[in-house]
Amino acid sequence: MKTSETPASLIMIFGATGDLAKRKLFPSLYNLYQKGKLSENFAVIGTARREWSHETFQSHVYDSIKSAGGENEGIDQFASHFYYQAHDVTDSDSYLGLKKLADQLDKKYELEGNRIFYLSMAPEFFGTIASHLKTDGLTDTKGYKRLIIEKPFGHNYPSAKELNDQLRHSFSEEEIYRIDHYLGKAMVQNIQVIRFANALFEPLWNNRYISNIQITSSEVLGVEERGGYYEKSGALRDMVQNHMIQMAALLAMEPPINLSTEEVRSEKGRALKSLRPVEGDEVEKNFVRGQYGKGTIDGKELPGYREEANVDPASNTETFVAGKLLFDNFRWAGVPFYIRTGKRMSSKDTKIVVQFKDIPMNLYYKAKNELAPNLLVIHIQPDEGITLHLNAKRIGQEMETTPVKLNFSNKGLHGMNTPEAYEKLMYDCMKGDATNFTHWDEVSLSWKFIDNISAVWETKKADDYPNYASGTMGPKASDELLEKDGFFWWPVTSLDVKDY
Repeated sequence: MKTSETPASLIMIFGATGDLAKRKLFPSLYNLYQKGKLSENFAVIGTARREWSHETFQSHVYDSIKSAGGENEGIDQFASHFYYQAHDVTDSDSYLGLKKLADQLDKKYELEGNRIFYLSMAPEFFGTIASHLKTDGLTDTKGYKRLIIEKPFGHNYPSAKELNDQLRHSFSEEEIYRIDHYLGKAMVQNIQVIRFANALFEPLWNNRYISNIQITSSEVLGVEERGGYYEKSGALRDMVQNHMIQMAALLAMEPPINLSTEEVRSEKGRALKSLRPVEGDEVEKNFVRGQYGKGTIDGKELPGYREEANVDPASNTETFVAGKLLFDNFRWAGVPFYIRTGKRMSSKDTKIVVQFKDIPMNLYYKAKNELAPNLLVIHIQPDEGITLHLNAKRIGQEMETTPVKLNFSNKGLHGMNTPEAYEKLMYDCMKGDATNFTHWDEVSLSWKFIDNISAVWETKKADDYPNYASGTMGPKASDELLEKDGFFWWPVTSLDVKDY
């Protein structure tokens, strides 16, 4: 095992018996431990309402790692660093008990007073927990203190601001780490490298050479058991306000002066400030909403959204969103950024397609030999990689062209074999690197943009729901959104990256 570069840390997980902790957090910490990025000077306190013992919790951690495909090596030693305490998030006595245990572990593992509080809880408890952490003394420590919170960060701008004000009574902005797990994905982080480390792209990354950019994040799954949550959220709040807008900001931002957290966040914020608001009648012109109906995927008949558990039979909630974003700045004036995301679509894919403008004159045009546009495709999930679509001469005597693809795959022999997003983000938090977490300025700007759309959709009921069948790529209006600009959605499955 390599020597750890990570400071000693006490990680306190609120909601430690939940699904997120089991599927993501415990395996991610174990991977860091196996790679030597987490030294023996760490401890984890899990809290939840269940009356578990330390041994029961350690067994739960062991099972989660095995379920995630973890190796046997070192699991027992790793799990021995985990402790449990039943907890009531509204009761000061519970926090005093946590403080006592934290102080004991701080001495036992020489943690230097460093504490990370991970709120893997329902968002209505975020403010309550943060307030108690301060008033009951858990943030009184000689080391660092950091707060990690999951989305959703509010359900609109006023609620997000209220929550932020609550958190800021206990933690400074620099101590608040708002997780957007898309920002931990290898190829999302690669957007900056592709742009700023290649002379091939940076001079062309503007409205003179790019005709449009498409960001697609499609899911095959429906809402499953999350119908109650989804009824209050919908695709606009669940995906667009955070993941989709964050990816658009990385694509649109100006080159930062350096790669420090402050400079990267500053440029993302500037890009979001230039995002043209969509209000009133413009919402219908620039955004499309959809809701899946019954359909077939892999030969299996699936119910429509309104037939799912805990969903209103007359629900007005959108499970699909497509839209056109416009950045009103010198670099991007006139270039549409198209986004689409939805559930129960034909494939699980997250891809970015950068379409370059056609050359002024096609010297090789024939009736059946029209030049294909140059594309840069960034594959985010499930495959990771980059594909560059070019034109080359077809083999033979005639001077005919054929499209060719240059591929790089993270699964290939020379791939980067990047870590799971949560592993990367938790490691960043331990190091104090907040670059890949969202700043309050980004959250507030994105909510203000989204709230204008929500205001229209909530007051005007969709009269065509359900408007796309399960197993398709969304409603017809989504295609028409691009067609009126002279474009079309690039089929994500035909752009798959291959291993070489």
